[in-house]
Amino acid sequence: MASERMSPVDRAWLMMEGPTNPMMIVGVVILAGPMERARLRSLVAERFLVFERFRCRPVQETFGAQWVQSEQFDLDDHIVDAALPHAAGQPELEALVAELAGTQFHPLRPWWSFHLVEKYREGSAIVVRIHHCYADGIALVRVLLRLADGAPEAHGRPARRRHAVSGNPLSPGSLYTPVADLLAKTLREGAELIEHGLHYTLHPAEAAQAASGAVGVIGELARLGTLPDDPPTLLKEPLCGVRRVAWAAPLAFEEVRTIGRVLGCTINDVLVATLAGALGRYLESQGDSVKDLILHATVPVNMRTGGDSELALGNRFGLVFVSLPVGIRHPLERLYAVRAAMQALKGSSQALVTLGLLAAIGSLPTTIKDPAIALFSAKASLVASNVPGPREQLHFAGVAVSQMLFWVPQAGSIGTGISMLTYNGQVQFGVICDRQLIADPRKLVEIIETEFERLVFVVLLGAGSLTD
Repeated sequence: MASERMSPVDRAWLMMEGPTNPMMIVGVVILAGPMERARLRSLVAERFLVFERFRCRPVQETFGAQWVQSEQFDLDDHIVDAALPHAAGQPELEALVAELAGTQFHPLRPWWSFHLVEKYREGSAIVVRIHHCYADGIALVRVLLRLADGAPEAHGRPARRRHAVSGNPLSPGSLYTPVADLLAKTLREGAELIEHGLHYTLHPAEAAQAASGAVGVIGELARLGTLPDDPPTLLKEPLCGVRRVAWAAPLAFEEVRTIGRVLGCTINDVLVATLAGALGRYLESQGDSVKDLILHATVPVNMRTGGDSELALGNRFGLVFVSLPVGIRHPLERLYAVRAAMQALKGSSQALVTLGLLAAIGSLPTTIKDPAIALFSAKASLVASNVPGPREQLHFAGVAVSQMLFWVPQAGSIGTGISMLTYNGQVQFGVICDRQLIADPRKLVEIIETEFERLVFVVLLGAGSLTD
């Protein structure tokens, strides 16, 4: 294809690109053995480039955006050697990932890259960067899984995904469309997505009601609009654009699941409560008062159905604002507060409405996007994402994958992202942040590990209270 119009939702993530927050998804694949550049190049050529979009670069326009095929595409521009100092360990790899996460793509090439560290500990590592406008985290995990041994070959060109919102982006003559009509129109497909059952959100009857007219849409928007801005803390300081990255030692998935079952909570409840406790202790250690403090995280919610193509790229998710009771010290009290907040969200249409809002933002002229982005970022202090990965160990070209990590970008004034990825019986926490907010994220990930241990201690010993 020479060019193709970008969907409004994909364009929304392109429009959020900024000097302090590049909109890229960053992944790290740590391999137990050596990986040579030629082998990685062959994998990418045979299994990654079957997606035609990865030969294209995004081109922003005033009233839309295009996928434009790169005329001088060269795969070697996107497979990059990245050497670390001799005997480098996790801190050196974290520093490399942080540097790459803050480096914007070449504007005249497709916006993705694979950086290969051929010698990392006893094996090697791959740092993958892909701009968010190409696809969301769920889609990109599927794409990367196709690089694994035993994954089905992709024959021919993958079917193009339909736009997340039917119709063309706003033309100059339609800029005065009433907001209610615009949002009702952009939400229509969101309602279709959930008719056949979703990963998370409404029942079909509720979906139909939410998309039936402007009144229901405006009601949900009003509820979102009344959410207060997050209070000032260290996480709301101005950004400098320099990134920092760290990841924790993996948690045992079975241990997390068992804790949830014993306490009548979900795995997500346990992980989010652990994160909330760690954030509270970290902020307090930095001088912030956390008494009765509640922060919010924007959490992506998968909006794909079982009928969506496994080869579909693009962004198909809404956002919910999850309350984090960082001021609650006791692990059980905090866990049950998180469970109550998550239960309340399951009965709301927040994810559906934010999907429509993203489509609306992606249909706006570039000159008026900033207020809409500011609306999202003011109401949260961080982004938190939980992606289920493969249950079994993967191999790339015969080399075992020992760890997988990823980080989603943050938009607007948000400068902290927390990722949770389940892979091969492990749950991996990762932190990415602006240096102005968290100078050393290693301190935070260590507290995350400690907070989970505190919860396990309470459950195993039936402790009624814990001392610091």
